[in-house]
Amino acid sequence: MGFEYIKALHIIFVVTWFAGLFYIVRLFIYQTEAMERPEAERKILKPQLDLMASRLWYIITWPSAILTLIFGTWVLMYRLGYLELGFMQAKLAFVLLLYVYHLGCHKLFKELQNGRTRWTSTQLRIWNEASTLLLFAIVFLIVLKNTLSMIWGIAGLVGLGIILMLGIRIYKKYRTKS
Repeated sequence: MGFEYIKALHIIFVVTWFAGLFYIVRLFIYQTEAMERPEAERKILKPQLDLMASRLWYIITWPSAILTLIFGTWVLMYRLGYLELGFMQAKLAFVLLLYVYHLGCHKLFKELQNGRTRWTSTQLRIWNEASTLLLFAIVFLIVLKNTLSMIWGIAGLVGLGIILMLGIRIYKKYRTKS
């Protein structure tokens, strides 16, 4: 298979993996909030949300994470010299953090499937933004291919993180008023 096809498949699975990661944490938020509802509502909501989370996690998110790793490794085999470059080392460090994040989501998934929650919906909203920050870091590094730009990128990530946290705080105030 040609390099461009492998690279395209890698990008496709990165996109589906991130879609799964973004949506699974939203489902975690809904599952957590459903557990705070009266028993009659909880009996209806929890099984449906558990089913949705299970299908998303095992049919889309996990396979996408695995295929991203397979095709990403395959792409790197065509460009082994990239491993010596700072931008690729930084990108791979962020990718490693993304897999750690994925495993953290798996732990949350298992707890929620068993009817346990130790995080509030606000904490989960903040957790959800970690994947956004990782996405920005990875995309900018791979597109710019420059570690000097990483200084600006880190400043941008800090700024983005501040904006996201302010957004969460504003949303929480809005929700408590409603």
